[in-house]
Amino acid sequence: MPSLDTLQVFQSLNSSPNARLEQSASLGDGMVAALWNNRHDAQEYHAPSHHTLSCYIDGGLDTFRREQPGNKGAPGKLCILPAGHQSAWVVNGELRLAHLYVSPEQFALICVTMLDREPRELALREKTFIDDPLQAQRFGQLIQMNWSEPGERLLTSSLAHDMLNHTMLNQVGLRNGLRLKGGLAPHLRRQLIEFIDSHLADPLSLGQLAGMCALSEYHFARMFRESFGLPPHQYLLARRLHRARHLLRSGTQAFGDIALDCGFASASHFSNRFRQAVGATPGEYRLAFA
Repeated sequence: MPSLDTLQVFQSLNSSPNARLEQSASLGDGMVAALWNNRHDAQEYHAPSHHTLSCYIDGGLDTFRREQPGNKGAPGKLCILPAGHQSAWVVNGELRLAHLYVSPEQFALICVTMLDREPRELALREKTFIDDPLQAQRFGQLIQMNWSEPGERLLTSSLAHDMLNHTMLNQVGLRNGLRLKGGLAPHLRRQLIEFIDSHLADPLSLGQLAGMCALSEYHFARMFRESFGLPPHQYLLARRLHRARHLLRSGTQAFGDIALDCGFASASHFSNRFRQAVGATPGEYRLAFA
C-alpha cells in the first residue's frame, strides 16, 4: 500500500495552514481515501506520481484553476488529476472535498486485466469540474463509511474499486503521439495473462514464463515490466489475491484450501500476504462481505 509520504497531492494539502484533514485511510490495492476541509488557499501540484480522483462535497463555488478562472467548482463536481499533471488552484471561501489516490501499479493492473491494453498505451484524461452523478453518489457513500472500523473499511475499498473501474472505462484514452518500443507482442501478453490466471495454484517460475516467450529470464522480466507496468512477481501476486478475494466472498471454503488454490505455500503465508495487500485478514474480509 502506498505511504502517505509518497502522495504529493496529499502532502501539499497537508502542509497548508488553511487545509484540514478530516480523515484518511489506506484501502489496499494501491488506493488511499482522504476527506478535506479547505478555505482561502492556493495549491499547486507538480507532476505527482499518483492519480487523484476528486469530488467537491460542499462549497467550492468560487474555487478555480488559475488557467481556467471562468470554470468554478460546486458540490458534486468531479476532477480527474492524472499522474504527471501540472495544476494550480485558487480556493476562495470554504470547501469540503474527498480524494481517492490511486497508484500507477493499480492503474496498470486495470489496463491489462480489464481493458486488455498495455498501461503505457493509455492515459487518464485530465478533467476539471465535470458532472458524473453516479460517481458523485459513490463519493457521497464513501465519506459516510467509518474508515477506522475494519469491516467498513473493506466495504469502502470495494466501493473505491467500483469508482476506479468506472473512471477507467470512461476517462481513459490512447496517449497522443504514441510510439512504443520494446515490450512483449500483444499475442504474447494475452497468452501470459490467460496462462497465469489458469495456473494460479501452480508454483510458477520466472524461467517458466520466460520460456513461453523464448526469452532469457533477464530480458523477459524487463519486457514484461514494460508491457504490464509492474514486475512479474508483483503481477502474479496481484492475480492470486484477486482470486482469493473472489473465493472469500463467494463461499465457505476453508482458508487453507483457498491458500493452496491461489498458489500460496500455506494458510499463514496466505494470511500474511493478504493482510499486507488488503489491510485485513482473510477472516475479517469474509466477515465484512458475509
